[in-house]
Amino acid sequence: MNINYYFSRFLAKKPDSPTYESLAALQNKHMLHVPFENLDVLSQTPIIIDLERIFRKVIVNLRGGFCYELNGLFGWLLKESGYEVSYVSATVKKPDGTWTIEGSHATNLVTVENQSYIVDVGFGDSVRKPMPLNGEVVRDVSGSYRMTNVAEHMYDLQRWEDDVWKTLYRVSTLPKKLTDFTPMCEFNQTSADSPFVHKRLVTIATPTGRITLSGETLTVTDGGKKTKRNVSEEEIPDILQNHFYIIKGFY
Repeated sequence: MNINYYFSRFLAKKPDSPTYESLAALQNKHMLHVPFENLDVLSQTPIIIDLERIFRKVIVNLRGGFCYELNGLFGWLLKESGYEVSYVSATVKKPDGTWTIEGSHATNLVTVENQSYIVDVGFGDSVRKPMPLNGEVVRDVSGSYRMTNVAEHMYDLQRWEDDVWKTLYRVSTLPKKLTDFTPMCEFNQTSADSPFVHKRLVTIATPTGRITLSGETLTVTDGGKKTKRNVSEEEIPDILQNHFYIIKGFY
């Protein structure tokens, strides 16, 4: 895998040294240029946890992916850039208050300048800065977030919504190998209980908000203002190319 080719994919360059400042810049740029998407799931194209294969898809073919692909690849990039990185698992809390399958989300734990952070580029509409484990509130254009310690090695990622802190997921800081997520990767692309098999989902951060294609609905969030419109199947290829940089023929 060509690390400089990867950096060029999201208009970045390898940092001179592994600092917090460069880590935050890399995460933000990655989320602005590489979408979260489930197009391979819907087309029943197998997603295999193999970094070379993921590199060809996301970097060479200008695609996106879901957590195992995006966080797996970004974790590799950070390691190659000198950061101390571990893959870790999280359990997502659904809007109805129930939990998904334990440990089914893959993300990254990065230690830099004597501080540990959750660094996630594969969770869709979420924080786009490193999240310190010490409970400090982090704010960006998408909202206010914090990590709260709930048990030994366990932390909740929370977002401030409707005047309360709402948990997005619960993460274990115990290190894993990326291949440990193989059963969950297979489940999320094949099971009827997976949220990814039922309709198209493509989403990308923008400097002022986010653009999301969910099924046949295109939602644009800009500075807190949200607009939605229904789109036809004939429009989808142009929408994927113009908003998400995904070119027909590569999906």
